[in-house]
Amino acid sequence: MTNLKQDHETVHTDCESYVINIGSRNCTLLLDKEGTSRAQNDSFEVFALGQPRRYGSSQSVTAGDLLQWLADGQAMQQLFDNLAGRFALLVVDKPKQSLSMLTDHMASLPLYYGLSGNQVGISSSLSQLIENGIIAANISRQAVFHYVYFHCIPAPLTIYANASKLCPAQWLEIDEKQVAERGNLYRPKFAQELEQQENMEAKCLQMIESAVKYSADAPDVGAFLSGGLDSSTVAGMLKKVKGAARTFSVGFNEPGYDETEFAMITARHFETEHKTSYLEPDYISENFAKVAERFEEPFGNSSALAAFYCASEAHKAGIRTMLAGDGGDEFFAGNSRYAKQKLFQPFENLPGALKTLMRGIFVKTPLAKIKGFSKVASYIRQADNPLPDRLQEYNFLHRFAAGEIFTKEFLEGVDKELPLQQLRQRYQQADSASPVDHMLYMDWKFTLADNDLVKVSKMCEMAGVDVRFPFLEKELVDFSCKIPAEVKLPGQKLRHFFKQATRQFLATETLNKPKHGFGLPFGRWMRSTPKLVDITQSSLENLKKRNIFKPEFIDKALAMQSQQHAAYYGELIWIMTVLELWLQSREE
Repeated sequence: MTNLKQDHETVHTDCESYVINIGSRNCTLLLDKEGTSRAQNDSFEVFALGQPRRYGSSQSVTAGDLLQWLADGQAMQQLFDNLAGRFALLVVDKPKQSLSMLTDHMASLPLYYGLSGNQVGISSSLSQLIENGIIAANISRQAVFHYVYFHCIPAPLTIYANASKLCPAQWLEIDEKQVAERGNLYRPKFAQELEQQENMEAKCLQMIESAVKYSADAPDVGAFLSGGLDSSTVAGMLKKVKGAARTFSVGFNEPGYDETEFAMITARHFETEHKTSYLEPDYISENFAKVAERFEEPFGNSSALAAFYCASEAHKAGIRTMLAGDGGDEFFAGNSRYAKQKLFQPFENLPGALKTLMRGIFVKTPLAKIKGFSKVASYIRQADNPLPDRLQEYNFLHRFAAGEIFTKEFLEGVDKELPLQQLRQRYQQADSASPVDHMLYMDWKFTLADNDLVKVSKMCEMAGVDVRFPFLEKELVDFSCKIPAEVKLPGQKLRHFFKQATRQFLATETLNKPKHGFGLPFGRWMRSTPKLVDITQSSLENLKKRNIFKPEFIDKALAMQSQQHAAYYGELIWIMTVLELWLQSREE
């Protein structure tokens, strides 16, 4: 594909460059000046990025502390177990002539590396590797395919063919000959039984309070408040630990999308100083390209603009650090897909002969087309598609054949099965007998680390505020694993344990609020906002010329968005438009 360049020609001045020789390999480290500590002795050189702290404590950990731990004989797994917070580590083993790279349990601080011959570049910024000439800006077809599949580019891929990013808790080791995978250092064991539930409910609130204390240790703190369980819990705990809280919501003048009434319920319940701002279609039109190009890679989550707008309003109000509620659903079983998948377990648990008989009666006979029986046939077909594949039922790349979407030339060399293979690999890594736990563990990476955290972090950075995620604190994640899946989600009761734990803390209306996904009414606005229509149509006309998508498929997507399901196909239009805007921002 096309060679690109970054839109900024100059090298960032806030970056410190270090050169490490590993045998004949030249390793260039491009690290943030303010966010990096460094220490070394005769055996090791350590770089600590971000804000690592001691597990179970607010005490920060420096590179000097890590150097001492290594000198005391701590192996990498033990060192990781003793750490919490947001961090990435680089450890040079001088006698061994190797360099280890490691991220925290959620990869909340990204770490990229690029290879070019004997030269290796490592940075927490992908653009730094381009700007400093470490790698060429060669777009990866596989990464573009992944982008359409996931609406982002999950690790270890990046948009550039010769660069990669670390997965959560991934340990890589570079020596003179290879970049070796040393393992995933965070695979907690999920409990199957629970003792003393009431005590655990009380413990849950204590753990959340501690997590908010860790996160709120900063000046001028505010909180995102959508009105859901997670943001309401974080807002309430912020008020409890600080004595006062400022909260911020974004609303939409669109039926079915606006939830500001629930945010106000929480604000009144905890007596926070609350501000609601309404996002209008014109704001989307004016900032669409700015937001699309701000991400280091194409990023298609349409709620990014809402996150940026809300963070910008907080910044105008004097806030410098925002607390976000991301993660609660993925740790305490709050997504509807978890409950839906449990409905297929009765069929999956049947003896093989009985399943074969039922397929023969309901799927392979004319009964499959008769009203009533057709639902049974559909149920069996879905149950026969194993997890995690079944979760991708509504994915665009499972609704349309790849050859219908992409040009033949683009698909050359693309592994169309790789996205599912990566999902299966992560799903199977969970240490649990419960499919719900396996889905949670998979979502920690693909929903949180690769998507939501990237969205909120980058949009807050663009707005000029820091962001912290209390639900992602390692101690709270570990605690969530002590709650069995059947206690988190008994039957079809989403977030049951969490609701029980917070029933004396949150407002009743918040606890009873139906689950509502947070999204942007882009599909509807595309039908009624001329500026937005112009942006998407002109972008898609340019995209047709890139030999990525078949032009007739782009036309088909526009027609389906206009004539059929505006929200579903609007998301497809959004990700294609974002891709084009991002590519334009990087072109030579």
